[in-house]
Amino acid sequence: MKSNGRCWTLPAAALLIAMLWLSACAVASSDRLTTCPPVVDYSAADLAWAAGEVEALPEGAVLVRMLGDYAVLREQARACR
Repeated sequence: MKSNGRCWTLPAAALLIAMLWLSACAVASSDRLTTCPPVVDYSAADLAWAAGEVEALPEGAVLVRMLGDYAVLREQARACR
């Protein structure tokens, strides 16, 4: 009876390719961590105008929730700097 133990092992080339692929991803992600996105500053007049437009939206508008998410992203970008 033949042993089939060799069928269950990956070739060394496949392991090398997987290791190189994973290490390349690690390098790319560390570069992104050091780059902070710019935060646009708005004037008080623009902010007041936007607040008036948000208040005019219908009750339960999904845009209000999206603006909340955007505010969180802006705070995270500020903290990154």
